[in-house]
This record gives sequence, structure tokens and C-alpha cells, in this order.
Amino acid sequence: MSHRPFPGRRSVLRGSLAASAALTLPTALGSAPAFALSGRPEAGWGVQTGDVTCDSGLVWVRSDRPARMIVETSATESFRNVRRWHGPLLGADTDFTGTTRLRGLPSGEQIHYRVLLADPDDPRRTGEPVTGTFRTASARRRDGIRFLWSGDLAGQGWGINPDFGGYTIYNAMGALDPDFFLCSGDNIYADGPITSSVALPDGSTWRNITTQEKSKVAETLAEFRGNFRYNLLDDNLKRFNARVPSIIQWDDHEVTNNWYPGEILGDARYTEKSVDVLASRARQAFSEYFPISTLRRPDGRVYRTVRHGPLLDVFVLDMRTYRNANSTDDQTTDAQGILGAEQLKWLKGELSRSRAVWKVIASDMPLGLVVPDTGDGKPNIEAVAQGDPGAPLGRELQIAELLRFIKHRRITGTVWLTADVHHTSAQHYQPSRAAFSDFEPFWEFVSGPLNAGAFPASALDNTFGPERVFVKAPTASNVSPAGGYQFFGEVDIDGHSGELTVRLREQDGTVLFTQVLQPGRVGQ
Repeated sequence: MSHRPFPGRRSVLRGSLAASAALTLPTALGSAPAFALSGRPEAGWGVQTGDVTCDSGLVWVRSDRPARMIVETSATESFRNVRRWHGPLLGADTDFTGTTRLRGLPSGEQIHYRVLLADPDDPRRTGEPVTGTFRTASARRRDGIRFLWSGDLAGQGWGINPDFGGYTIYNAMGALDPDFFLCSGDNIYADGPITSSVALPDGSTWRNITTQEKSKVAETLAEFRGNFRYNLLDDNLKRFNARVPSIIQWDDHEVTNNWYPGEILGDARYTEKSVDVLASRARQAFSEYFPISTLRRPDGRVYRTVRHGPLLDVFVLDMRTYRNANSTDDQTTDAQGILGAEQLKWLKGELSRSRAVWKVIASDMPLGLVVPDTGDGKPNIEAVAQGDPGAPLGRELQIAELLRFIKHRRITGTVWLTADVHHTSAQHYQPSRAAFSDFEPFWEFVSGPLNAGAFPASALDNTFGPERVFVKAPTASNVSPAGGYQFFGEVDIDGHSGELTVRLREQDGTVLFTQVLQPGRVGQ
């Protein structure tokens, strides 16, 4: 790797605001009306960048009142020579959030940026600038790539605990100086209220920062917005956001547990029973609080390709929006599957056109791990595998079609990354072990959670012949972050050899497992 060193923490954080140390924070912090405020606009929620490529990137900010977003970029942290970008007017219609696209950036370079918020009525009145930095993807193969992935934040009632240091896993991730972070879903738990304290098995107490919006399941747009703001109360996450770009996808907990289109909830906690209504509100809040390149398209889709130079393309899937209803998943025909026909066609086309050495398929759910959905008392299936080790059934039919396509089109360098199951593991899929064998071998790596309950390892389904080469998981369910079992993964691609190295890491950065993959092989 030939990464350039990061600028000092002082320069990255200049202008940012510290989060409150109080355990209970008022709703007004996130939604104070503009007429009640005085002074200049402030950006106390930090900055983020997302979907960074060789020559572009998105910058995000949130204001505390109506303001014009202005971004200035420079090659140096002194900002001696700046390029100015005029962004949107931030108002109540987007919860005072906004994203500005930067184009024409130099490839493989450290970009320093600062966001200014200007009074719409007097552009000369600007708030204190908030600064950040990111690297554009390199057009030179020799520079190599390092990125991280994980998922599952503030789940099962385990929120920001000041006694625990907050979301400390982001400090370990930031220390690795990644080019970007891939979040594999469950960025929030809209269905998971957070209380001020939780009793732990050893007699101690876990204490959470709480907010009004996190005191119940999210149903209104304001409550979904409050769920996304909650995580930004953590200083560790805000520091990480200011220096590491993201690629964000979603899964179920951005809306509600195990949801699918058309579902009508039987959960007594909800007064709004239509999942489609909840998902629409969640999608709006999701689009407001993350810099994602496709969400401003007419179709507002989450699935997309993020190209990161000659070494890497990332194919971000959405296994939630287009799926069929959760069921026993044992039907012998299934045209819709978990991706939907249109997304499957898109993925095949993008994989065929890709010339990148490595093609990471960012999947918000695993392929061969059995993930049940027993919420309504039925033995339904939430992911792809249903536990029948024989020929493909249900959603497995669509995955079999995709794997067959990869083999017969001779597509090389595919690697599957996911989270969702709240433990870390590595599975190798091999046709000689499988009931369905018309595919080439490949690897699937699982990481997470970032800060949520940890759970025992999922059962394997032999339809695609997975062998669990490594796993670390608790034997009990919903182990708190204080009990460990919080994970993230690292991917290093060497610019000279093209080798891809996966490391599964614990919360403090300790390496648990390493696997080196060679380039140029069909499947992988």
C-alpha cells in the first residue's frame, strides 16, 4: 500500500462541535425551529462524504436552521488555494440536511474540504466552518486500496454509552487509514427503542444516551429522522465521518425488523400498520442523512455501482425493497426472489461490463446462512437459505441463476461481503460440496455488529456447498457490546500483485482471521 498519511486530528476536527455528555438530550437539539434561533448557522452534526470515485464525491452536512451550503476544497489543510462549490439551500423539507456533489477532482489525492453555512438573507454571515478530508480513488493500479466493512449500529437497545466510551470501534477503524467504509446495512434500529439503562448479566448497568425519538418505535418522518440523528451524537462516529468516506446500503432495521413490501404489521407497538408507509418515510430520512449518489434519481434506488479505479468495483445490493414476502421459501419457481427481476438484470449487466480486477458484491444479507423470520409464529425465512440442503428452492433459485451467469460469462474476482447476523465468519462455497454445482468457487465474509447485540452463529445450508472456515460468535443471544463480539472487516488490495487480503477484526482492531485471494480467477 502507498497510502498518504492523514493530516493531524487537530486539523480534521477544527470547527466541529463536541457532543453533550448528558445522558438525556432534548428533542430541540435536533429540531429547534429557525425563528427560535439567533446568531449564525451551525453544523453541530459534523460532515460526511460518500460514494467517492476517481474524480468525484458527495459532501453532506446538517444545519441548525435554514442556510445555504457552501463547500470549499483544497490540496492542503491550510486552504490557501480553494475551489468553491455552491450547494443547496437547507430547509425544513430535508430536515436542514444537504448534499453537494464535487466533480472534476484529481484522482488518488487527499482532498481537504470545509463546509460553510451561510445565512440565506445575508450570504456574508456564515457559521464556523466544519472541516474534513478524504482520498479520491486512484486511477493508478499501483497505489492499492484498503477499505473496511461492517454493519448493525445501536441495535437491541445497546446505544451510545458514555461510560463505555461511546462507539469506540470507529477509533480502531479510523486508525487503519481506510480509503472508504462500506456499511452493509442496519445503520439504525428504527424498531429498537433505547432506554436510559439496561441491567447486565454480571449485575452491572449499561447506560445509554437517550432522546425522545429513540424512546419508541419510529413511525413518523420526524421519528425516523431522529433515529439517524441519534448516532451522530457520538463523537467517535463524527470524527470517523470527517476523515473516511462511506458507501452505505440499507437492510431491514432502517424500517422495521424483517420487513418486506406489502407487509401489514401485527406488532402492537405500531399504530401505523402498513410497512409500505413506514418504508416511504424511512427512505426519505435515509436519503436525507447519508450522501448516496443514486437516491436523488427519479427511481430513488439504493442499489448502485461505485467504481474505485482499475482494481475495484463495488456492487451495492438492495435485498429489501424488491423482495417477495417472507415465507417458508420452498417454492419451486420464484421470478421475483430477493432482488427482483430488474435489479438482477442490472447486476448481471454491471458484472459483465466491469473491467476491475476485483468485483465486491456488497450484500445486505448472507447467501448460505439460514436466517429465520418467526415474528408471526410461522417458520418463515428472512434471507436466502431455508435449511433444505438439496436443490435450489425459493430465493435460492435467483442466486443460483446469478452464480451460473458468473461462471458461464467467465467473470473473475467476485467476493461477497455482508453483515446482518451479528457475528463474524468466513465461508467458502465449493461446487463439489453443493447440491447445485453449476458455479465456480467463491468466498463470502461476514462482519458486524458495530454496536449492537451479538448472537450465536447461524446454521449453514448446503445448497451451494458452504464450508465455514472461521467463525467467532457468542453462545448466548443478545450479548451487549460490553461483553465483546463486536467486529469489522478489512480488505487490502495490493497494487502490484493484485492480491486481495481479507482480515476479520475485533472491536479493538485485533486480527482474528486472514485470507489471501489471488486475482484473475472466475468466481473466486
